[in-house]
Amino acid sequence: MPVKATSGRANVDQGLMCRVLCGLLFAIVQTQVAAVEPIPDKLVVLTFDDSAKSHFTIARPMLLDYGFGATFFITEGFDFPTNKTDYMTWEEIAQLHRDGFEIGNHTRDHLGISDAKVDKLGEQLGGINQKCAAHGITQPVTFAWPGNATSLKAFGGLREHGILFARRGGAPEYPYEQGRGFAFEPNKDHPLLVPSAGDARPNWTLADFIRAVQQAKDGRIAVLQFHGVPDTAHSWVNSPQQNFESYMKYLSVNKYKVIAMRDLQKYVDPGIAPDDPNAIIKLRQQQVSK
Repeated sequence: MPVKATSGRANVDQGLMCRVLCGLLFAIVQTQVAAVEPIPDKLVVLTFDDSAKSHFTIARPMLLDYGFGATFFITEGFDFPTNKTDYMTWEEIAQLHRDGFEIGNHTRDHLGISDAKVDKLGEQLGGINQKCAAHGITQPVTFAWPGNATSLKAFGGLREHGILFARRGGAPEYPYEQGRGFAFEPNKDHPLLVPSAGDARPNWTLADFIRAVQQAKDGRIAVLQFHGVPDTAHSWVNSPQQNFESYMKYLSVNKYKVIAMRDLQKYVDPGIAPDDPNAIIKLRQQQVSK
């Protein structure tokens, strides 16, 4: 019967179409999964805060020699506009960009973004973005929270300004003064609250540095925070040049992969975040208190 034959053909076509569509959907999913690479052991993110002059004069040539990536979080706070002995010029910052390093946003005035100051976030991010644009620097996609202040209320504003990852310090898991911290655990840590595994201090030894970077294993990433190397304006976060040289040599000799913070996109989907950003922090606080 013609009607039956047509009906059968339609059923075959529908079945074939379903299989084709399912195959395409599977291929798309596989492509998306494959876009994020497995996190290797010994993966380190190197970051520098506060626009210190030594970022250009000391850190830059050393990083270029080793072939390391790095992020420089720029602020015009403190006396940046007038003090070019302790702070970089915008032309030096632009040269870091041309060298292939990442320029990140650390707010215009080094303003701690607490719940009470979230309304200032737009102008603070915008101030640095405007200067970057004026100097041919790509708009920042990473952010460092100034002064160890954080606010969950700022997440929306950060996303609106194109921020994919934001780095905090080692607190509240460890006291700020110790400069200790935990490695970044994707899917447990919120991508806008990436912890510092180590925040270098003047009294740090190579052992302190090693403790921080050796956390980079089993899917965890060690994000390191430096200020000046040396920091001629802020003695409490100074890293003596000799110490910094020993840290970089250790990374090189032990074959660590050293990247900028923007490069986390290769390994971590910034769109995936835990329902409770504070859950992992509370768990670590319990571990530290034992």
